[in-house]
Amino acid sequence: MEAINIKDKLSKFDKQWHPHRIAMVDDNQVYLAKLSGDFVWHKHDDEDELFQVIKGTLYMKFRDKTVTVEAGELIVVPKGVEHCPSTKDGEEVHVLLFEKASTKHTGEIKSDRTVDTYIEI
Repeated sequence: MEAINIKDKLSKFDKQWHPHRIAMVDDNQVYLAKLSGDFVWHKHDDEDELFQVIKGTLYMKFRDKTVTVEAGELIVVPKGVEHCPSTKDGEEVHVLLFEKASTKHTGEIKSDRTVDTYIEI
């Protein structure tokens, strides 16, 4: 049981769209990611996903709307809802994510951004 310094953990990697696990809570993982540009449209049929913005502005695209999520805010994407995280104008956004360990990075979609194993830092 140790305090986890999020700023320190974020300084340990630069790769965007590549989540790094910082903790486990029961069968849920907590990880950090750096995002820039558009991700891929995907969904998680059986798991909700929580995004908390630490730095920057995240635009969570849904098929019928886009929700702006500022630093200090969070958004929960319910299971089964297609979504596409995005940033604008080359901004790098830092997020903390919370989801079940069984959650696949890009759901059933495979792309060059799909990560199968998360590095633990």
